[in-house]
Parts: sequence; structure tokens; C-alpha cells
Amino acid sequence: MAISCFYPSLHETICLLSVFFVLVNISTANAAEFSIDIDYSSLQTNDHWFDLDAEDEEWTMVTRKENQFVVGGKPFYVNGFNTYWLMLLALDSSTRVKVTQTFEQASAVGLTVCRTWAFNDGGWRALQISPSLYDEQVFKALDFVVSEAKKYKAQYVKWANAAGLNLTSDDDFFSDPTVIGYYKDYVKAILTRTNTLTNITYKDDPTIFAWELMNEPRCPSDPSGNRLQSWIQEMAFYVKSIDPNHLLEVGLEGFYGPATPERLRYNPNTFAGQVGTDFLKNHQVFGVDFATVHIYPDAWLSNTISEAYLQFTDSWIQSHIEDAEGVLGKPVLFAEFGVSAKDRNYSSGFRDQFFGLVYKNILNSTRTGGGGGGGLIWQLFPDGTDYMDDGYAVVLTKSPSTSSIVYLQSKRIRIFNSMYMEMPLRLQERFSVVVMLSKREELG
Repeated sequence: MAISCFYPSLHETICLLSVFFVLVNISTANAAEFSIDIDYSSLQTNDHWFDLDAEDEEWTMVTRKENQFVVGGKPFYVNGFNTYWLMLLALDSSTRVKVTQTFEQASAVGLTVCRTWAFNDGGWRALQISPSLYDEQVFKALDFVVSEAKKYKAQYVKWANAAGLNLTSDDDFFSDPTVIGYYKDYVKAILTRTNTLTNITYKDDPTIFAWELMNEPRCPSDPSGNRLQSWIQEMAFYVKSIDPNHLLEVGLEGFYGPATPERLRYNPNTFAGQVGTDFLKNHQVFGVDFATVHIYPDAWLSNTISEAYLQFTDSWIQSHIEDAEGVLGKPVLFAEFGVSAKDRNYSSGFRDQFFGLVYKNILNSTRTGGGGGGGLIWQLFPDGTDYMDDGYAVVLTKSPSTSSIVYLQSKRIRIFNSMYMEMPLRLQERFSVVVMLSKREELG
């Protein structure tokens, strides 16, 4: 589940939780205090985008109207990033400053949504130590992440086995009543949590953009998708029964399944259609407000960079925007996209080309008021966190050309939002953080 948050200042963040990612909005208010190694004069960073001295306005929840995100009754398009480990850094006083630095650096290039963990189960620095037993200090770290912007299904199965249940597969997560009970208890604990810094209950916090049920759910033991579909239906109803105000999404990668055989040709490979998910069927569930798609041609096609990456990406994005608009009638958020520096033939120039292609497709939808709701880079790193790099790290201070591309996309998105919105800049410029509350993991 994820949380999406807005933050008009670095201490005023709006968040949204899923299972659990949190989407948090952040402000560009303090961007002028941070300088990255790009030519700001060419990007016009001295314009009024960074001049947010207006008085604080009352915030409203992000909602949905047909195929668009909406704020204050007007369409709202986003440009953002992933930084999944913010809660863990916030737990340690020596690294907490990295949370603020991440928001500052992202804000400097106009990013408005961040996706990050709202879960960590049964291990190092665990939020949930055992079923329904939580570490208050870790919860306070999550409070900090949310306020700065204003896990795992395998672990649940392990707990169930420890309780004497004979579960043999990770996929039992989606059907065993005891495991489902663990999950619901966790969701309720997150949604009803009162932030110790803001004194606002998460489910009532307009900093939160949306909730995500799980990062990249798959159920390959049931390729028909029926088991996962039933789980999504039950959990969407449960989340909405506690929090009917925030948006909700599933956390899917975007693979088409057997329910839509005519769309299987868009998948990156045959296996993608056999993992128990279906982009259209899963997102038609009542209570699911928007769709998500991930873009990893290097993981799905080959780890050798080639022109095929770009051809696939172009087709993948266009097919999902088409389906979001024509079939689902909901916005689609491209919630993860990136290229690994570990890929053969990698270069920063290719990464820039890849980012530019993703951004171009999203912007083409934005121009027409379409369902391409935005994109989130995987993933943004502040200085000094290279030890956590999975190969996909984007360090803005060390990547001037990529920083320029990201900034220009943010500026273009802002122009369209400004066309749609007649409201104070403080409400137009938001940064969202997605916090994962759960993710797909192998049972080990």
C-alpha cells in the first residue's frame, strides 16, 4: 500500500499510503536554497515557480474525475520519483538529514511526487515486529517522512507457518484467512495512525495522495488471475471502508493477462501473461481509483541495451494510456521507470534518451487532457547513499543532463496544471511521496 503526499514546505507534506507505498507531495518553496550542477539560467529557475511566499492555503484531498487526477476541481498532473528507504533513514538521527536532502533536491527540479516504504516486517528495523506488534520508534520515523513532505507477503506467510499453519507457497498470502487477517490488521494500524508530529490521522491527512495495496503483486500459481482478483476486491473494499477519502491503487506492473488475450502482444514476454495479473481486469475493481504501470525493458527484455528498449517503451506506454482512457476511464500513473547502470552498453546519454521518451509520451497525453497522469523515476538518491544503489540510482547533483531533462518535464507539467488551475501556486506545486507498505518477495 502506498501513501501520496503534498508538501508546500519541507515541514508540510501531504501523503498517501498503500500496502504499502506512501505517495507524498512536497513543495518547491525551499528550492532556491539548493543548487545542483545544471545551468539554471537556461531553465529559468528564477521565475515565480520557486517564489512561494503566499500564505498557507487550506489543503484538499487529491481526487479523481474520470481519467484525470483532480485538485480543487481542476486536473492535476504529476512528475515525481521513487526513494523507497526514507523511513529507514529517518529512524537514525545520523541519517535523518538525508530525508530532508532528498526532498530538497527533488524540489529543486520541480518533482512533486515521491514513492517510499510504509512497511518493514519482521527483520532489521522492522515496523511490524510480529502480527499486530509495532515498533513505535519506526512508526515515528514514518511520521517524520510524512511530515517532511506535510512489508512483505513472504514475511506474513512465515508468521502464519510459525503459528502452526501449513502454508507452502508465497501465493497463500492472497487466500489464507489467517494471513489475510494479518494484512488487514496492518492496514488498519496504518490508516488509523495519528502522526506524532502533526497530530493528524493518516486517513484524514490531505498530505497523502493515495494508497497502494502492494508493490508488484503476482500470483503465478493461478495464471487465470482469479485468486489475485478476489484479493484485490476484498482489500479495496476494506481500505475504503476505513478511508473512503484517499485514492487507492493496486501497485501493478501493467502486464496483460488471459482475460484480455488481444492485449497480450504488448507484454514484454510470454511469462508476463502468466503471473496471475491482468492490467484491465484488476483495475476495473470497484474502489480502485487509478492504474499503475512499471517500465523495465532491461529486466524484461535483455540486460543489453539496444534500440528494442525504446521501441518497447513507446508501445508499452501508448497501449496503457489508450486503455486507461478508452476502457478504464481512469488515470494511469507510470509509477516506476529506469535503466540500470549495470546493463551492458549503458551510458548516461541512453538514460537521458529513455527518460525523454517516457516523458514525451506522458506529455502528449497531458496536452490533450488525457489519462497519462504522470511518471515516477526509479530511483532518486541524495549524496552519500551510494551504498544502497541498486544500479538505477539518479543522483541529481552528479547528473546535470538528467537533472535538466527532469526539470524541463516538471516545468512543462506545471504549465499545463496552471492552465487548468486558477488557484494559488502553493496548491499548484506539490510533491508526492509513495510509501510501500508491502511488496512481493520470495519465500526464503
